[in-house]
Amino acid sequence: MPYTIRLSSLLGMLLFLAACVTINVYFPTAEAVEAADQIIRGVYGEDEKPADTPAGTPQPDSRLQRPLWIGLLEQLVPAAQAAADINIQSPAVRTLRAAMEARFPRLKPFYQNGSVGMTRDGLIQVRDLNAVALRDRKTVKTLVADENRDRNALYREIARANGQPAWEAEIRKTFARRWVDNAPGGWWYQDSGGNWKRK
Repeated sequence: MPYTIRLSSLLGMLLFLAACVTINVYFPTAEAVEAADQIIRGVYGEDEKPADTPAGTPQPDSRLQRPLWIGLLEQLVPAAQAAADINIQSPAVRTLRAAMEARFPRLKPFYQNGSVGMTRDGLIQVRDLNAVALRDRKTVKTLVADENRDRNALYREIARANGQPAWEAEIRKTFARRWVDNAPGGWWYQDSGGNWKRK
């Protein structure tokens, strides 16, 4: 009898912990920064950051280095495992990335001459239309509108691909910072107060 009471107490405690973990799905900030950098470097045409270990190097199985009860808890709560990574490989995300990468060479001269800048909400804006030749004004407005449409869709799709639509605002905030941090010097951006500054 004491054994069954102890076993049922253990099961009850595991179920309680599982319920707590499921409720507390956190936004993985570090993983979001890494995912944003990967996408942004691709858009900017930069090589992706090299891996720390060469391909083909066997990696230790982290499951062998943790207590058994953690493995049991992860089996009960698979959603908690998914929160530790950001999925940026859905078909919709790949399509948006490809469109942005294809558009960037046409947008780049407008970033460089200061006519287009990065906004504080992860979008871009025509900052100085006078810096654009008359014949190119319609083109730059179209490029900015298309880019903003794709960026809005990208933030939404990343949240959706991760099963966390509520993360969209955090993803947007992360990308807003990372667009600026990854941009070359001399490009214009808005600070947190909405003021234009040159990097």
